[in-house]
Amino acid sequence: MTGIVAEIPILEPGDQLTRAEFERRYHAMPDCKKAELIEGVVYMPSPVRYEGHGEPHFLLNGWLAVYAASTAGVHGADNASNRLDIENEPQPDCMLFIHPDCGGQVHISADDYIVGPPEFVAEVSGSSLAFDRGPKLRTFRRHGVNEYLIWRVEDRRLEWNILRDSNYVPLTPGPDGILRSEVFPGLWLHAESLLQGDLAKVLAVLQQGLATFEHQQFVEQLQQRKRR
Repeated sequence: MTGIVAEIPILEPGDQLTRAEFERRYHAMPDCKKAELIEGVVYMPSPVRYEGHGEPHFLLNGWLAVYAASTAGVHGADNASNRLDIENEPQPDCMLFIHPDCGGQVHISADDYIVGPPEFVAEVSGSSLAFDRGPKLRTFRRHGVNEYLIWRVEDRRLEWNILRDSNYVPLTPGPDGILRSEVFPGLWLHAESLLQGDLAKVLAVLQQGLATFEHQQFVEQLQQRKRR
């Protein structure tokens, strides 16, 4: 008599699962492009539009990719699942993290997952704004994600949150309108240019940040940690 192989249930929004069961079902759905587990609850976003998500996502990735390419020891990821604890496995739109060899907060598991809180996470938020500013923000804050950027597409705003004393506070731009990361020296952003889709201006301002002494010193510190 042959054994009966149980069918793996599909993921459904609102399912309440452990991370292990969430991953088991997610792996059994190769056509599913994005699902997240936040506080033990499954979230599955709607299909994404061009101006409402696709283009902003592309612009953010371009900005972050240039920074990572110019900063040895800093790595990035696009839509990578992030294991935080038994009830939380978000899949952020973009992230930057210091490589574990250079003293970062994350490590890469044997099965190739990012484990632990990245130093920087960014989300493009349209219909998902309440989720990104609610349960997801609280999860990132509790786990120690140092900086959390939310691009509010519908009302054309950026929220760059900085973790201070276990709470998020807004990062304020300088008189020149430039936002400057506190965790990643040289990661500069001219918010208005990003909101207008002017990637050339965004990257020109970023190059100014990359040319600073603070960025050079940061790279040297990362390499010193790696050598140790």
